[in-house]
Amino acid sequence: MLTLLTMTNNTTVIRFENVSFGYDDDNPILDEASFSVPENGKFTVMGQNGAGKSTIFKLITGELKPDEGKIHLPLNATTATAKQVMAREHLNETVLEFFAHAFAEKKYDLDRRIQNILDTVNLTTPFDKKIGEFSGGQQARLLLAYALIQEPDILLLDEPTNNLDRDGIDHLTTFLIMYEKTVLVISHDADFLNAFTEGVLHLDVFTGKVEKYDGNYTDVVVEISARVERDRMLNARLLKDIQDRKDKINFFAHKGGKMRKLASKLRDQVADDEENMVDVKRDDKTIKDFTIPAQPFTDVIVHLTSVKVIKNHEAHEVALDLKLRRGQHLFVSGPNGIGKSTLLRTLFEGVDPGAKITLGVQVGYYRQDFSGLDFEQTAYQALESVMGVPNNETLRRTAAQFLFDSDALRTKVGALSEGQKGLLCFARFVLQTPGLLIFDEPTNHINFRHLPVIARALNEYEGAMIVVSHAEEFVGSIRFDQELDLSTKVSS
Repeated sequence: MLTLLTMTNNTTVIRFENVSFGYDDDNPILDEASFSVPENGKFTVMGQNGAGKSTIFKLITGELKPDEGKIHLPLNATTATAKQVMAREHLNETVLEFFAHAFAEKKYDLDRRIQNILDTVNLTTPFDKKIGEFSGGQQARLLLAYALIQEPDILLLDEPTNNLDRDGIDHLTTFLIMYEKTVLVISHDADFLNAFTEGVLHLDVFTGKVEKYDGNYTDVVVEISARVERDRMLNARLLKDIQDRKDKINFFAHKGGKMRKLASKLRDQVADDEENMVDVKRDDKTIKDFTIPAQPFTDVIVHLTSVKVIKNHEAHEVALDLKLRRGQHLFVSGPNGIGKSTLLRTLFEGVDPGAKITLGVQVGYYRQDFSGLDFEQTAYQALESVMGVPNNETLRRTAAQFLFDSDALRTKVGALSEGQKGLLCFARFVLQTPGLLIFDEPTNHINFRHLPVIARALNEYEGAMIVVSHAEEFVGSIRFDQELDLSTKVSS
């Protein structure tokens, strides 16, 4: 149930009161969750991949209705969400047509509004350009601008730094610091979050509860980890005491007189200790270390003789001679919109005469929008489809490494969270045995706890690999033999 309240100064803008919600009876997302967000507050929504963070946003906007409980919002409060991925139905629209959807009524000054908001997100473009012609980073800026142009009272940002280069993140951070309204943001970018958020709403995937913490993102992560450890130590001590007393009870119970009375007293103490056991917050699980086996291949795997670099919305073809063999890793760098994703896509599709993959090479391609996955398949089918010889035991063992249980394997790919789609891609690579891995922003949507594990796997990968990523710490932990900086390939 959604209730509307009159907005006053220093009021609570969002309040969940004993809210329960689940997509089905067996998988509750929220279980009598209660929390509040003050007017003009800026909070991070934190939780494991698949916990239901994006679901909270949909409950706030009214896209979903709670099964039980109430959601209180101020009367006439407006909301807008900057989504993670551009909807496919917008890809053939122009910039002007796309932004027209942001308003219920026609705006006669729409051109002016669009120009102002594109300046805010540091994007320059003709208004008749098709959405599908933009890079992933540019589409991320358009999605952000789409939410901002509405000037909402409650701004909901779902992984807004995905695909953004450093300039884009800096512009967004500055805007949010100055934004004098309420902001909730889902992100795993600690530096970005620490710059402007004042608290964390932690959604526990196991209990369906939401806890509110004051402080920046890093402080809260440390606080939660310390609390988990304290609770575990307390429980370990209580369990030891319980076992010691139970051993004594078994011994004294067979004796007579006072010994039997002592056994009865010990039983009472055991009951008290069991009641005092702390309900330990089960911290986010981390995927286990994994290895991506490489296809044996002795010839050149990739040969680039030219590359198209985008400058001022025009493509410039630049000659080069770059070869990748087994064991060689290439990092492709440059700002949003320069042509990195286009290079990866055309290489994979074989449509660019200047970018060739040798015939017979098995290719694993991580697309930033997951368009390489069949959203109608179940997760099980998506894994099985890349196996040369399907094997149920191997498939399930690999899936478990990436936190896919039986329920998740039965779930359609389209119904998985973005983070789960990312982990599914890595599980597919393990089963595929590729000779070449192509990664377009592989840290997008992935829980920060998993990133060191993924970086180790890519660093040790023995096949050829090409990576595009704006995550500096992640890139810095991987061995690269060559770098192709597209920004140096076209003169000013």
